Amino acid sequence: MTSKKITFLFVLLLSTLHSFSQEKFTLSGTISDANSNETVIGVNVLIPELKTGVTTNEYGFYSITVPKGIYKVQITYLSFQTVEETIDLNKNTKKNFKLSSTENVLQEIVINSNDSKTENRKPEMSVNKLSVSTIKKMPVVLGEVDIIKSILLLPGVTNAGEAASGFNVRGGGADQNLILMDEANIFNSSHVFGFFSIFNPDAIKDLKLYKGGIPARYGGRASSVLDIYQKDGNSNKFHMNGGIGLITSRLLAEGPIVKDKGSFLIAGRASYAHLFLKFKEDLKDDAAYFYDLNAKLSYKLNANNNLYMSGYFGRDVFQLSKAFTNIYGNTTFNTRWNHLFSDKLFSNLSLIYSDYYYGLDLDFVGFEWRSGIKNFNIKYDFRSYVSDKLKLNYGVNGIYYDFNPGTIRPSSPDSGINFDQLEKKYAFEPAIYINAEQKVTEKIDINYGLRYSLFYNVGTSTVNLYENNNPVLFNSQFQIYEKATPIGTKYYNKNEVVKSFDYLEPRLSVNYQLNDNQSFQVSYNRMVQYLQLISNTSSPTPLDVWTPSGTYIKPQIADQVAIGYFRKFKEGAYSAEVSSFYKEVQNRLDYIDGANLIANEAIEQVILNGQLRSYGLEFMFKKNEGNLTGWISYTLSKSEQKTPGRTAGETGINNGQWYNTVYDKVNNLAVTGSYYLNPKWTFGANFIYQTGQPTTYPNGQYEYLGMTIPIYGLRNENRLPSFNHLDIAATLTPKHDANKSWRGEWVFSIYNVYNRKNAASVGFRENVDTGANEAVKTSIFGIVPAISYNFKF
Repeated sequence: MTSKKITFLFVLLLSTLHSFSQEKFTLSGTISDANSNETVIGVNVLIPELKTGVTTNEYGFYSITVPKGIYKVQITYLSFQTVEETIDLNKNTKKNFKLSSTENVLQEIVINSNDSKTENRKPEMSVNKLSVSTIKKMPVVLGEVDIIKSILLLPGVTNAGEAASGFNVRGGGADQNLILMDEANIFNSSHVFGFFSIFNPDAIKDLKLYKGGIPARYGGRASSVLDIYQKDGNSNKFHMNGGIGLITSRLLAEGPIVKDKGSFLIAGRASYAHLFLKFKEDLKDDAAYFYDLNAKLSYKLNANNNLYMSGYFGRDVFQLSKAFTNIYGNTTFNTRWNHLFSDKLFSNLSLIYSDYYYGLDLDFVGFEWRSGIKNFNIKYDFRSYVSDKLKLNYGVNGIYYDFNPGTIRPSSPDSGINFDQLEKKYAFEPAIYINAEQKVTEKIDINYGLRYSLFYNVGTSTVNLYENNNPVLFNSQFQIYEKATPIGTKYYNKNEVVKSFDYLEPRLSVNYQLNDNQSFQVSYNRMVQYLQLISNTSSPTPLDVWTPSGTYIKPQIADQVAIGYFRKFKEGAYSAEVSSFYKEVQNRLDYIDGANLIANEAIEQVILNGQLRSYGLEFMFKKNEGNLTGWISYTLSKSEQKTPGRTAGETGINNGQWYNTVYDKVNNLAVTGSYYLNPKWTFGANFIYQTGQPTTYPNGQYEYLGMTIPIYGLRNENRLPSFNHLDIAATLTPKHDANKSWRGEWVFSIYNVYNRKNAASVGFRENVDTGANEAVKTSIFGIVPAISYNFKF
């Protein structure tokens, strides 16, 4: 059966379910914060008599269809007062709710909210959500709140080490994570080479991490989805808030354009530690800093239409004595239109632009380097609330990519460097999807969907031709891989298809509820990744180059299954969850020994397609209520890759055997907690332990022309020392003067309390006295105290 027929039958099945649904009355509307009119994501709208409910979508909209009757409706959400209202549902009714906060503006007491009665009913598996207030209470390095660092405390999530950029989910690579901010693709999520993330916590409204059971509306990556939404802005009254730290400061302003209809938000953040270098003569021309800007406009056109425009601009600058200057960063812009066709049909149309730029000026050599990736995305999503037992999501999107692998140009007329443009690449990735969330019985809820994705690698481009279509040769005499010599080229005109792909991506999650406190869940999803990251480092770096799948580079195809158990204790005061997963990824690239990846126009000559597999067990225990809140998470997992020979005569990489990936962390333990002592003092602590990162050490040496040359062993058969640190923080909130609008708090923190010298890397050098190779450990941080002041008025 063809993919088109399968898609048709799937849509027909869901249409049949829709047509046989019983006509009932619908309660719908939006839920917002009473103080700011900011819509709230994920609010529980419950009808206890029917044991049913729904949650608000990304724009605060809800819709629930139930039989005619008089019902008590409950509205519950973390840190807000519960609202109960009796509604006589004898016709389709629109009802907006406003929630009042239960806490002071800068004071967060509860960490998580697994206390809603429908939490363990949702057919969502391997999904974690953190409140920004929780994240702000976590002790972090140098006192800078960091969203990416906070998700490392969740089970199944690690990184490449201290101050490393990116994150790894369930044994996958950092490039396999789809990172979205207001639906725009983010290709590099770090500032200062990984010390900080690009996400300003003051501007963030909501974030959710999907590790498995990924809904069909997401695609393009093989491992996970981190979905982040910015705040809309306060349409009720003007506010400002920010913070001053030892290294960075930030400021946010928000307020109404038209009261209760339109709002604006603008937030800026910058580091300034480099200014202290000016006081030292030999460092006064050096710099290392970042800055970013978040902006958003929101406007309610009428009861059925809302318009949003949001953007982000960020840059990092690294300079050494004006001879070396590195500038890189992200730019995004998004225009979204929400339209309500009816009380059961919600839509969102988005036009999105994203640009990752990398620039390098080498004045001492005499040239400038520019590279990056741009994409233009149009997507139209629909959400149909068919009944209280069936909800449909469906939509289409198309992304056009513009890849610039590198532009070299002279920095001065007499530099002797010629202008050179590495051949640009272009691609188009359209997709269509449909997803259903269905309550099958009182105990079984399922979430199932299908995504049909296509990918076109298009011209203008020139493709090398090789004998037997093989760009990588195997030298049987020396048992090594070598680059093949092209026998010709083929030119493709603008927008002419070079290579195309299409895949069906099924998704399924099933929740079986034993009772109000216990449930079992199982999930399966297939994800296809058409973009490949050309890098041989363990974490994303600014110089990473993205390239499309094409004639010699196949898409990555990931299949993941997971099973889990969830339980609440003492009416939600405590909760525990355990899950197990297995994931396989086809066509995961690896590089032959001695591969040159930068400025390589024939990258196909140094890469081979392999297979990645990862599997593990995740555990999480939470304390959700009381003065002491927090969680313990532990993951036992394995991540391996195999790149076997293509014929019987080839040995493959690592003799064709499984070998550790660079992001294999067998043991991963995280403990985090917050203790509310009184209205003035709150304390927090984090502890992290991870198995050391795999690496390859030399296992021998030989002499050549008076030099000692190391001999390296099998790939990633060694490990760095284990990684661990303990961090603590204390938050002082002075008594608020009721006659003043100013509120503030002091945050004192210590990163790495016991001064652990974690190994960021281990290098090898020749000992000048003995002539032997010796290991040299590089550590980035010891103990780091910090202080910051946060304010709001």
